[in-house]
Amino acid sequence: MGKLLFLLFVLMPIVEIALLIEVGEQIGGWPTIGLVILTAAIGAALVRQQGVATLMQARRKMDNGQLPGQEMLEGLMLAVSGVLLLTPGFVTDALGLFLVLPFSRPVIARWLMKRAVVTGSATQTSGFYQYQQRGDQGSTFEGEYEVKRDGRDPKLPPDNR
Repeated sequence: MGKLLFLLFVLMPIVEIALLIEVGEQIGGWPTIGLVILTAAIGAALVRQQGVATLMQARRKMDNGQLPGQEMLEGLMLAVSGVLLLTPGFVTDALGLFLVLPFSRPVIARWLMKRAVVTGSATQTSGFYQYQQRGDQGSTFEGEYEVKRDGRDPKLPPDNR
């Protein structure tokens, strides 16, 4: 993890600056700045469009009683790609564009989901999903309850019976 952070915070800016200087020498300073601004604007528009499409797809899955796990992961990937596309530089723009494209993002999301670790909360979520599939949704259960306190918990007031 330490090597990854080193790459992100030290080497990546050096690579970006070197590439910006090289492109600036080839096409000029102002065109390079214009290109960086253009990629940020196009990237923001793509992230917005793909975000709405992913949100609608997640909504359709929820309406059908399915969990939108992949869509949630794709939404996170879209947020990361938005940050990458707004960061000045051509390497971050290429990575952001790769994450925002509709044909690469689902493939990456499926790969990440296969590598995900299943925890206890995932079991509870699948239990909710099975509940939804049985058709028990919308049932109302009536009942009574009684709060039992012995007065020893300092956070709760004693009973006034």
